[in-house]
Parts: sequence; C-alpha cells; structure tokens
Amino acid sequence: VHWFFTLFGSTAKHLIERYFRQLTDGCGNGDCTNEFCASCRDFQPLDNNSAAAKALELFKINAKLCNSHPSKKDSDTPQVDSTDHCPTRENFSDVHYLTENTVSMILSFCEEEGDYSALNRIIGRIFSSADALMQSFRKDEPNPTGNRDSLEPTHADKNAKQSEQPAEKMGASSAAALPDEGLNEMFDPCEVTVDIGAVRRVYDKFLSLDQVEAALVNALVYLTPNVELDLEYLDVYETNPDYLNIFIIVLENRNLHSPEYLEVALPQFCKAMCKLPVSALARLSKLWSVYGLPHIRRMMETFQQLITFTVVSNEYDSENLVNDDQTVVAATQCLKVAFYANILGGELNVEHNEDEEEDIESDELTLHELLGEERLYKKGPRVDPLEKELGVRPVDSIKPLIPFEEFVNESLNEVVEMDKDFTFFKVNAETKFSFQSCPFILNVITKNQGLYYDNRIRMYSERRLTALYSMVQGQQPNPYLKLKVRRDHIIDDALVRLEMISMENPSDLKKQLFVEFEGEQGVDEGGVSKEFFQLVLEEIFNPDIGMFSYDDDTKLFWFNSSSLENEAQYTLVGLVLGLAIYNNCILDVHFPMVVYRKLMGKKGTYLDLSDSHPALYQSLKELLQYSGIVEEDMMLTYQISHTDLFGNPILYDLKEQGDQIPVTKENRQEFVDMYADYILNKSVERQFKAFKKGFLIVTNESPLKYLFRPEEVEMLICGSRKLDFEALEKTTEYDGGYSKDSQIIKDFWETIHSFGEEQKRLFLQFTTGTDRAPVGGLGKLKMIIAKNGSDTDRLPTSHTCFNALLLPEYSSKEKLKERLLKAITYAKGFGML
Repeated sequence: VHWFFTLFGSTAKHLIERYFRQLTDGCGNGDCTNEFCASCRDFQPLDNNSAAAKALELFKINAKLCNSHPSKKDSDTPQVDSTDHCPTRENFSDVHYLTENTVSMILSFCEEEGDYSALNRIIGRIFSSADALMQSFRKDEPNPTGNRDSLEPTHADKNAKQSEQPAEKMGASSAAALPDEGLNEMFDPCEVTVDIGAVRRVYDKFLSLDQVEAALVNALVYLTPNVELDLEYLDVYETNPDYLNIFIIVLENRNLHSPEYLEVALPQFCKAMCKLPVSALARLSKLWSVYGLPHIRRMMETFQQLITFTVVSNEYDSENLVNDDQTVVAATQCLKVAFYANILGGELNVEHNEDEEEDIESDELTLHELLGEERLYKKGPRVDPLEKELGVRPVDSIKPLIPFEEFVNESLNEVVEMDKDFTFFKVNAETKFSFQSCPFILNVITKNQGLYYDNRIRMYSERRLTALYSMVQGQQPNPYLKLKVRRDHIIDDALVRLEMISMENPSDLKKQLFVEFEGEQGVDEGGVSKEFFQLVLEEIFNPDIGMFSYDDDTKLFWFNSSSLENEAQYTLVGLVLGLAIYNNCILDVHFPMVVYRKLMGKKGTYLDLSDSHPALYQSLKELLQYSGIVEEDMMLTYQISHTDLFGNPILYDLKEQGDQIPVTKENRQEFVDMYADYILNKSVERQFKAFKKGFLIVTNESPLKYLFRPEEVEMLICGSRKLDFEALEKTTEYDGGYSKDSQIIKDFWETIHSFGEEQKRLFLQFTTGTDRAPVGGLGKLKMIIAKNGSDTDRLPTSHTCFNALLLPEYSSKEKLKERLLKAITYAKGFGML
C-alpha cells in the first residue's frame, strides 16, 4: 500500500489517502449512508490492497468523501483525550466549533486549573478541521443540526444579534482600522458570516499565551492539505461560499509572519489559498479593503516576508528557476489579493476613461500565423482575471493606501531570469508561471528587461519575415526601419517617410531604427539615431512652431489647442515617443503626468491640473473651499475664458448658454469638473488623439500597458530623476590618453561631486542631452571622457549622441571648475539620452 501511494504527486496522494481511510476506518458516523464508507451499515469490509485499488478508482470518478464525524477519534487529528485528568464535564468533547463565549469559558477553566492542555487540544481539533473552522465565529450561531444551508441569518436575526452584543465589544484589537461593529455592518451577512471582531479578540487572547502557539501552527499544517484538495477536486466554494470563512479566520492571525509559520505552515496555506476561484479571491480583496490600512499592510508584509525568506534561503540559476518555486509563486499570487485591496481601499477613479482605439481585424492569415508564431505575437491587451472580476485597474488608482513601490520585492528581482520569464509570459502562460503576470512585484528595471526582450524578438521576427518575403518575391531584403533625412528638412522628411510606412506597412515600425543623414557617411550604431531624435524634438518643441505651449514656472509643455499644425505633426510626436521606447532610447521631453495617464487610457480630471496647470488648479481649489456666498462674491458663470498661444481671448460655454448659468455652492463641483474636462480633454481632443494614434502604432502589441503604470511609462521615455554620480564615475570610460588615475580626471570627479543638484543636472544635460538618468540609474550610462588637447582657455565640449565629454587638460582644479561651469551654464541643452 505504501508503494502504491508513492506513485502519485502529493496533492493526489492526500486525496487517495482520504478515500483509503474512508474505506478502511470509516468516518465515524453510525448513520452514514455513503456506500463507499466503512461506517455505512451495508459496507463490505476490504483488505488493505483491495482498499488501495478501490481508493484509486474513487479518486478517478471524484466520488463522495465523508467529513470526519466530530466524535470519531482520528489518530492524525488532535483530539480530546477521554482519559484526561480534567473532570468529565470539562472535557469539552461536545465543542464542534468555536464562538467567543466558548473560548472565554475554556480559557477560564484552563486558568483555574493552571493547565492549558485542554485549550491546545480544542485548538488542534477545530483549527485543523475545515468544517469546524468554517462554522466557527459566526455572526449568528450556526444551526446545531450542522446544515450549513440554513445558516444564513435574516436581517431581523442580525439586528437582534447586534442588540445583544456586550458593551466591551466596542474595543477592537490594535489591527482594526474601524470599529468591529462597523466592519460587520458594512457587509451583508449573506456576504460574510464571520464575526471579525470576535475573531480578533479571540486571537488577542490566544497570542497572549505562549502555550498555544505550537497548537495553532500544527493545526494549520494539518488543515491546509485537506483544504487544498477540497478546493481543487471538490469545488467546495461553489457549493458553499462560506468556505471562505476558513481563510478569513486564519489570516487574522497576526503571527503568520513569524519563523514558526514560514517553514511549512504559511507556504502550505498560500498554496491552498491559490486554489480559491477568482470570485472568492475578489471577495477577500474587497473585504480587506474595508478593514483599512493596518490590515492590508500586515497582509502585504506577511506575504512579502515569506517571499524574501524563501528566496534568500535557496539558490536559483538558469536550471533551477525561481518560477518553479511553488512557495514563491503562491505567495506572489496571494500578494496580488492584498495589492488590489490596497487599490480598492484608497482613492479611486474608475470612470473618465479614454475611448479605446479599435483594431481593424482582417480575415487573412498573417505570416506569423502561417509560421505558427501567433501565440507570441497575439494582439489584444492582457487582462488579469482578478482585475476583471473586481472591475478596477492600477491606472484607476489616484492614491493607494500603501505606495505601489512597497509591493516590489527586491530579493525576487535579483534572482528572476527575465529571458525565461518572458517566454513563460508570452508562450507558456497556461503551464508556467511568469512574474510578469504580477507586475506589481517587479521594479521598473526588471520590467524594462522584459520589454526589451519583447521589442528585440519582434525586431528579429520582422527581419526574418522580410527575408522570407524577399526570397518569395525576389527583392532585396530590408531588415531595418531605414530613415534617410536632410538636416535642414528633418521634420518634413521624417513625417513623410513615417506616415507612408504607417499607412502601407505598419509592421516595419517594429524593425530596428536605422537613420542616415543625406550627404553624410557613417553607420548608425545608436549615435545617429540619437542625434535624429534630438533634432526632431528640438524643432517640434520650438515655441515658434506653436504645436505646444511652455510653462516657465513648471517647465512643462502642453498641447496648444489653437495650433495651426495638422494632425500628422502630432502623430509624428507620438511615433517618436513610441520608437524611443521600442529602441530603448531616453528622450528629453517634459510633459505633465496627465499625458501619460491619458496614453494609458484615463482622461484628465481636476486633480491632474495640479502639475499641468497649477495656477488654474489653485484657483479652482479655492473655489471649492470657499465658505462665503459663491454666486455673489465670485460672480462666475459656466462661460469660461482663456487665451491662445498668440494672446487672443477664447470664450467657451461649458453648458449651453453658459453665460446665463451662475456658479453656486451647489453646482461648483460640477463646474470645476467640466472646466478641467475642457482644458485637459475637449480643447485638445484633436491634437491628443493624433498624438496617441502615433504612439499606439508602435506600442499597441507590446505588453507596455499591462506591465507599466503611467509614472513608469514616463520613466521609460524620459528617464529617472534620481542621479547617482558615484555609479556614473564607476562606469565611465576614458580615451585620448586619460585614465581614472590621471590628475585631471581625479580633479574632475571631485568637482562634479561638489556640485549642487541643479549644477549636476546641467552637466548631465550638457553631456548627454537630457538631465535624467536612464532606467536603472546613471550606472547604466556609458559616458566617455576624452582628452581634447593640453591646457587652454577653450571650454569643454560634448558629443551628446555618444555621451562623450571632450575635456582639455587644464592646469589647475580651479580653472577646470570655472571652465566647466561656464560651459554647462551657457550651453543650450536639447534632445535625448
């Protein structure tokens, strides 16, 4: 029989063993009617070998499993010993589930006796039984008959129960963000039948006793395999949603993050929790969101600690992937529940969504499909099942309870193999777990690696398809996106070429960019493309062009609603941003965050005005907070006025005949919302729609929208604001006779490190074309310092295309600093990294 059980995996093994015990020992219920149970009167006894074979047969047909009868002695389950030294009336053998009153009674008895063994046995029996735990700590006491279908109380029962609650119930445990009664009343009893306040008070009593910790740990170890089997094979949640009570109760244990649980109990429990259907996980997430910040933070820290503990306790490599570690995977999936609870509990805006761009479907087979690669290049954005069930996305979050950065696990990011993870994400999603399916746990650097693999594979694929087309059609292959432009007509040439490509063969935009300036020799190894981006952006954002307006206070650009340029120009800007991401380039563009939120599908709202139009935001905020008589004191109407780029006044009615509608205390919120909608959405609808179209032409098939939040997209395009010049010094290379030991180089770095933040940004702008660091920090920037002659009065110069600084060998440190400061202060910065 032992040999028979070893043939199966651990999950199947547990289930078959339960059938085997049912066939050999029975369930203990003398009235059992299950024909496959030894306790049934009509059952014919089987020897062990026959029982093992029969257990396998029952497993295959998913036959009925009996619940162990409470009075049945099971050697594997902690039971009350009838020979205990306690008096017979205090054996508590009739306790089949727990209530707060029952626990208080047992504790009183144990305190009087000075012995907590009775409590430990009861904890072992109840907390190791799914059925017993599910019936425990109900808002209304369960039906003694054990028929759980009759356990759902009426509203009258609920009110009666609440009126009977003692006054001391008003004191919740320190983990509660709201009063216990408030928590219970916010959910209908049919939704959550657990009295969460009672559970927390009971845990407060349990965890104050050192004697019961081991009993709780051991009970959880025994409970979870059976729960996992119930969920995987018996669909218990679908038949009885109260099965979720088990997870609600167990997760209220504030000690789950302690070492006693991290080895076995918590990993097993997380694996069982992952077996819950999406609807149950969504209920749990909604429940936690109501419990507030302390509870969600505890859940997050518990799962994070398990992930970190497991990662640092093991060694991973390309053969032994962290993706195959079931504990890390399960804890990450559980962390997702806390992540969405964190969003739900914070400030949300699930409305104000931009219209989605419709893809034109074709009935013709693509070459990717003919080559069997359609899974790798399938269209359509990914949608997380839990996100879909909850109806909320990370981009809907205005302010989460806990900053998103705290959900990133750096230990995990250090060991995940992104090339393998990317394959699982794109191809083997059904059979292999990818951490990109839980992007909240990955930092921007790691996610950028995933995006890099996606972009490069698409580039290589387009090259291969081009070669195949060329072989079939007898044409010269063109594996790159080649742009040949004239310096003095760069916008016109780029616009015509890119517009033609986007109309005739948009897939060519997925090829690696290769730029050639007419009349100039040179191979584009990145520097020429970089210069191309710099020149295009310098011209497009030139105030004289009038496409964008510039705010001197915020140093940000915004779309000019009265621009005379056609939509193709804005489409070009969107294409440039998309190509920059696709070709792993950093641009020196300065947009407010609302632009990136709009690119990710959200419309601009009043709160977005704070960084895009701060003066207007402050005025509207004062209007909302004004305590006087708005109509008489402000004398505002629904007709607004603003000036265009040329200083001409523009009047606009937010409502029909807006000049006749006064703004009052009652309608001022509507006025503010409509004003913001006009400034951020309606007034620039034509320009932004063209801009977004260009961006999506390049990025619509990439996982960008799934993996990144708006602030992370800005970092991909513009780089990071955090500057670590120590890291830059370590990675800088030297040429022309300089080395890191040259005196001029030592003086140079001492000078740079002595600069203030603004001076450092000016230097970075002067040398690289942008004042930001690439994703991953300045250590990822390959800067070159080359010797440019001996001592002279000439200023240092730079080639921003190659991040190269040409530095003369000045005679003193003071002269070096004076010349360098003058160069970076008076140089005109433009372009990109």
